[in-house]
Amino acid sequence: MKLVFVYNADSGPVSGLFDIGHKLFSPETYQCGLCSLTHDTFSEKEAWKEFREKTDIEMEFLHRDEFEKKYEASYDYPVVLRSNGHLDILLSKKDIDAIEDVRELIEKITSLVT
Repeated sequence: MKLVFVYNADSGPVSGLFDIGHKLFSPETYQCGLCSLTHDTFSEKEAWKEFREKTDIEMEFLHRDEFEKKYEASYDYPVVLRSNGHLDILLSKKDIDAIEDVRELIEKITSLVT
């Protein structure tokens, strides 16, 4: 079993710069709740990095364009999926948007996969 985290952003340097600008100048309208939970403006949040590095849960992180190309599927992004021969939604966009901070995200993921 593996978790697939799909961000509501496309890959590439232009998209990355656009995302940084959006986070800096209009964070309240930023479209990716998962990005906001796991990353600061320029880097991964320390609590998330520590969790990701220490957990036994296999994880894959993709931008929506990378995900759609690899899995030939589409969802309402961001989304966290459980992959175990097929994809199931673990945390929907609505679920992610309701999470207050990275600690709550970690608690939810841990409770749902153990």
